[in-house]
This record gives sequence, structure tokens and C-alpha cells, in this order.
Amino acid sequence: MDIKEYFARISYRGSYDKPDLETLTEIFQHHIRAVPFENLSIHCGESIELDLAATYDKIVKKKRGGWCMENNHLLSWVLKTLGYDVTLLGSKVYVPEYDAYADDIDHLLLKVVLCDKSYIVDGGFGMAYQIWQPMELISGKDQPQTPGIFRFLEENGIWYLEKVKRKQCVPNQSVTTSHNVDKEVCRRVYLFTLQPRDIEEFRARNLHLQTAPDSLFVTKSICSLQTADGVRALVGWKLTEITYNYKDNMDLVEIRILADEEMEKTLKEKFNITLDKKFVPINTSRLSLF
Repeated sequence: MDIKEYFARISYRGSYDKPDLETLTEIFQHHIRAVPFENLSIHCGESIELDLAATYDKIVKKKRGGWCMENNHLLSWVLKTLGYDVTLLGSKVYVPEYDAYADDIDHLLLKVVLCDKSYIVDGGFGMAYQIWQPMELISGKDQPQTPGIFRFLEENGIWYLEKVKRKQCVPNQSVTTSHNVDKEVCRRVYLFTLQPRDIEEFRARNLHLQTAPDSLFVTKSICSLQTADGVRALVGWKLTEITYNYKDNMDLVEIRILADEEMEKTLKEKFNITLDKKFVPINTSRLSLF
């Protein structure tokens, strides 16, 4: 495992001798624009491992992506190698269709302490709720970013992340099934505490999420990547490309349904992913990712 090889993977050519907020932000943004959030392993006969060396080999050497437990685990190694004070945290993701948070911890994120200030660094949420900059861990403060306004709220030691959404312009309305696309102004994203976690605590959930018949990741094949001005995502056969703040505080959402023969080319051209095994797309869950 070589930090310079990782930097080449994310096309980062800046300095890294000073573990400050500016360097952290630059590395983080390069990561989310180079490494997709994806669960394609599940849908091409592979297993998702939490061993750091295996994650490094997958993301850095094979130029794949991963889900939160892979992306943020790798990021924690990168940041610790550079001298940052990093702690693993666990969160429960909000499911809008059930108006509830997950029963168990199902998401890994990072806390980084810089100059006595704590920041949340999460390079593994993907889709339209992916933060683009480290967020200062402070309750009730709006933190505007390109994707929208994010903020934390704290109550009795539990922290909640939410995102204020823009209105969406969807030219091809016939193929969108977004959850309350016009009504939903503020979306809860996840809740977490500041209890330090170890990667071993995520192994059972990592296995469950890739094997349980009702798991979102079993019922949907997902690949998303942040771009310079938005995000693109392939969920099942649906390719969605969002341009943030396209005009008048509105996001442009372009949707296209792909044919089977377009999948391999799209993964390569839009996400820079080439799979070793046959990929079988799926989208049988009604749960919305947007």
C-alpha cells in the first residue's frame, strides 16, 4: 500500500506535507470525483471484504469503487498516513419511505480533529446526498456546499445530518420515480453518535447488507460518481445525471433508461469502471435514492 499510488488513482498532484483543512478538502474532493460509490461486486458474483489490503487492491489497483465501509476505511488509512487525527464513527441511515432510521448501524463515516475543531469526513455516501467538503461538527449551523445546504443538529448526544434540497428541473418526467420530488425540501440523511468504532464492528453488517434478500444493495445495483458540477448515477438500468444549481436555484435532472448492451460502455465512459465478471443489473426495490 503506497500513498503515492493512491494519489495517482485520484489524480491528486497537490502537496500533502501539512495535515491542514485545505489539504484534507482537496484530497477529499479528488477522492469523491475519482472513486465511485458502488455495490457492483454483489451483482457480478464477488464478495465485499473489509480487509484494508483487499479494499486498497480493489479501489487503487483495479480502479473500482466501493460502498461506505470501503471508501471511508481507505480514506481513514490515507488520512492517518498523512498525520491526521481520525476516528471511525457509525451511523444509521434515514429511509424516507418508512420515515425512520435504520435499526442498526449501517454506515461508516470519519471524524477528523484539526486545531481543536472536529469535522465529519464522509466519502462513501454517494448519490445526491454526498457531501463535497468536510463538515464542521457544530449543531444548527447551515453549511452551504455545491450539492445544497447541509447541517447538523444535535440532541442528547445524537447528531443528525440533513440536507436542504433545491427544486429540480426534470425534462423527462415520464421516467422519474423520485420520492416526493417536488414536496421534499429538507431530507434527513443519517444519525450518529461520537462513540469511536473499530472496523471489526462493521463486519456483520457488511455481510448482511450484501446477502439479505431485503437489503437495498441486493435489490438495487448502484454506481454513482460526483462530477465537477453535479453527480451521475446508474441504478439498475436508469442513468441519472444531475447538474447542481443549473439555473434559478434549481438542479437539472436528466434521466435515461439504458439497454443491456449499453451497460458495459456506460460504466467505462461515465464511471471509469471495467468489471472482471459478468454484471447483472437489478432494480426491484421501490426505495428511492434521490
